[in-house]
Amino acid sequence: MGNVLALSSSKGAWSTRKKEVTLPNPGSFDELHKNCKEVFPQQLEGVKIIINRPLSSHLQVSHTVHMSTASQSCYHFNAKYLGDEQLNPKENFPTIVGDLDSSGSLNAQVLCLLAERIRSKAVFQTYHSKFLTWQFDGEYRGDDCTVSMTLGNPDILNESVILVSHFLQSITPRLVLGGELVYHKRLGEEGAIVTLAGKYSAPNWEATLNIGYGGAHASYYHKANEQIQVGVEFEANTRLQETSFAFGYHLNIPKANMVFKGSVDSSWCVGGVLEKKLPPLPVTLALGAFMNHWKNKFHCGFNISVG
Repeated sequence: MGNVLALSSSKGAWSTRKKEVTLPNPGSFDELHKNCKEVFPQQLEGVKIIINRPLSSHLQVSHTVHMSTASQSCYHFNAKYLGDEQLNPKENFPTIVGDLDSSGSLNAQVLCLLAERIRSKAVFQTYHSKFLTWQFDGEYRGDDCTVSMTLGNPDILNESVILVSHFLQSITPRLVLGGELVYHKRLGEEGAIVTLAGKYSAPNWEATLNIGYGGAHASYYHKANEQIQVGVEFEANTRLQETSFAFGYHLNIPKANMVFKGSVDSSWCVGGVLEKKLPPLPVTLALGAFMNHWKNKFHCGFNISVG
């Protein structure tokens, strides 16, 4: 009787320990550096007016007018459809997004949920009414791993194709390891590149490293508190013999409805973007300025977003 009780108690302890070490899903390979990249400001140039209008709970449209002196001014029409199937507050399936500009260029994406763990995505890009890029993605998300495959620009007649495979595995609740395999074939050229990746996440910071034959990409993200976030990126390209370093910071001031993002990099390009919301109006103003000291170039931008 004592042996039976000891055996049952040991099984209960083992099942408890097993539940405690359940590993999370590592997410997508393309999102390894996402938190760090979101700290950096997006460059603004010229004047941009964005009007967002939800037509229903599923359909949203937006109109963008961009007036610029450095590049060609244009108009963009964007439509987004969100389906009823929702895995989390940030993902709805199916999702259809299309962006069409005044020159006839189209950028469209279709995301579908084939099964509970299998997602697919199709991307089409045209430039002046001519096909530029088309690719098809398939992704499997397990309990503690993610596997994806991408087929890009398949051309049977010219025997050219790009294949990209990703794999991520959670080793511990904080450590993720994986890799990327890129295979390309076109007329007179064929090759493959392997890249290894790793990410370590702590409660307030995370460090990510991609390293392969083409070079290395490392990033560090730190969340000091609810108002301040910083990020550091380092990239080295062995083929071009170039390296770059960038530092960015994100400052959130909730009482003033303001967000400021700034950055400085190894080419002495300094910039920042200030966003200001104007409640109760659904209006957001953004003012940005960037200057490259080595090239002696300066540009600034102003955005108005309604809705």
